[in-house]
Amino acid sequence: MSNKDNDVSGVIDEINSTDDQNTEGDDVSSPTAKVQPEIALSEEEKLRYKLSEMNDKFIRLYAEFDNYKKRTSVERYDLMKTAGKDVIMSLLPVLDDFDRALQVMDKTTDINAIKEGMELVKNKFIKTFEQRGLTEMDCIGNEFNSDFEEAVTSIPASDAMKGKVIEVLEKGYLLHDKVIRFAKVIVGN
Repeated sequence: MSNKDNDVSGVIDEINSTDDQNTEGDDVSSPTAKVQPEIALSEEEKLRYKLSEMNDKFIRLYAEFDNYKKRTSVERYDLMKTAGKDVIMSLLPVLDDFDRALQVMDKTTDINAIKEGMELVKNKFIKTFEQRGLTEMDCIGNEFNSDFEEAVTSIPASDAMKGKVIEVLEKGYLLHDKVIRFAKVIVGN
């Protein structure tokens, strides 16, 4: 072994013996502690300091991320609970109109007035939905499109109506141009 190897192994032995003394509660700065070479001790201290600093950063980052997950989970739950609040609030006046219409129906015998009142309530209901982005699909007479419609059955039809929607059994709706309910239709065959 060369002198450099002996010097390095001697420094490592001294560091290890200092570590053993530190674990036993000896103070490195005490006069009885072994004096280590300045370079090896400062490198070791730097590495220990960096390690503790990185460990501290890791623990803080982990705690911060854990708090973030908990906070977003609570926010998501609250959002789900109140997601329909705006829609419900906009439908409450329509519900009030239905209540008034039912009260008037008990007192009135004029069928035309009742029909007219119900049409007004229905139109208000539709207008409220349209303000929220709901649109009704217009299918009759159009080519059958499986992206928007569900064929319940097909019936014989003229050549002009083959492959086209003849009747709508259940209306389909789009919410902001996305299908939320497919139209159930009868297609010409």
